[in-house]
Amino acid sequence: MDKNVLAGLDGLPEEDKVRMATMIDQLQMRDSLRMYNSVVERCFNDCVDNFSRKSLQKQEETCVMRCAEKFLKHSMRVGMRFAELNQGAATQD
Repeated sequence: MDKNVLAGLDGLPEEDKVRMATMIDQLQMRDSLRMYNSVVERCFNDCVDNFSRKSLQKQEETCVMRCAEKFLKHSMRVGMRFAELNQGAATQD
């Protein structure tokens, strides 16, 4: 857990800080799992259309890899943009 996340909770008792940190960790884990499941479902639905084998065909595997890579690059770009916006907002305060 990033210490900066809890910086605004300085006035709370230690027990409440621990509870908040645990809750934030759980929410982050839930969001990560939702995102992972969303990527898996999206890439699977977009790329896999033949169920005649138990393993992916070469073109399906390539499609899934490209799909996942595109999603990761997009997520990184969005994260960088949010960081830029947060930094800009912090300097305006």
